[in-house]
Amino acid sequence: MTPPDTNLNKQKRRHRGPLIGMGLVAVFGVGLILYWIAELIVGAPGPEDIEEQPAPAEIREGDVEVPDDAPSEAVEPGDPDVEVDQ
Repeated sequence: MTPPDTNLNKQKRRHRGPLIGMGLVAVFGVGLILYWIAELIVGAPGPEDIEEQPAPAEIREGDVEVPDDAPSEAVEPGDPDVEVDQ
């Protein structure tokens, strides 16, 4: 079977709009990704923010930031009221 008689100039003219639209969408997508990456870079902590954090040597095992009004109770080893999954 042979293809129908085609007019290439007519097909080029008909496809120009959709191809331009797809190109614009692709450019918009790349621009959106670049904007997102730039926002991540601007919001990333810099060297001045890292100095405010405690050094690993200053952090001891068990150090946890707990609000003062948080409920807490002391538990002794071997307390029968405490269930431990093993």
